[in-house]
Amino acid sequence: MAVKLTNQVVLVIGASSGIGRETAILFAREGARVMAAARRKDRLRALQQELAAENAALEIAVADASSVEDMEGLVKHTRERLGEIDILVYNTGTNVKDRALTRLTPAIWDMMISVNLSGAFYATQAALPAMRQRGAGHLIYVASISGIVPDVSGAAYQASKRGLLGLAHAVRVEEKENGIRTCVICPGLVDTEILENRPVKPPAEMLAKALQPGDVAEAILAVAKLPVRAVVPELQLMPTYL
Repeated sequence: MAVKLTNQVVLVIGASSGIGRETAILFAREGARVMAAARRKDRLRALQQELAAENAALEIAVADASSVEDMEGLVKHTRERLGEIDILVYNTGTNVKDRALTRLTPAIWDMMISVNLSGAFYATQAALPAMRQRGAGHLIYVASISGIVPDVSGAAYQASKRGLLGLAHAVRVEEKENGIRTCVICPGLVDTEILENRPVKPPAEMLAKALQPGDVAEAILAVAKLPVRAVVPELQLMPTYL
């Protein structure tokens, strides 16, 4: 039987658009106490107002995932406003057009690793002590199929997403005795804003067959509803045309 999420505290990082936004919406509609975090306050405010119109509340916080201080402050703020964190969803990710090795610079590399991977570690490190103390917690990371299957998404993107898989699995192995579960979700092509950063955007006929942000959000919700005796360490979610 699926676990009720009513009043569970859920922190969604990267909630201003795409998968993160849809994830925050689904958890709020389930009655969870949601903290939606991202850098773009205007997007977060619009999300909050949209949910308020249907009597589903959430809190918002502006935070930069690549900042240790922001992630530590965000976790502290969430605990102070909503209570101990039951579920943390790390969905922040980016890519750039200058992804080929002929154009990739150390500065771009550092930015990609910082946002896609280091931020996940910063958030995890901030949330883990209280989860250990309580003997419970669920950490859900959104990576990419690019972290498993080599493709043309670029060395920095693939390295960061493979690193995210490694982080998720390491946390589960080290922390499972403390009641902490992890899941890393690896979607295939999803029609989100990140596609604007491709050197060439996928054609309309391909986007018509792509996953939608809500599809991945539904998978996240399903994983979160599993009883504590069950864990999904890794989940691939692909468009059916592949």
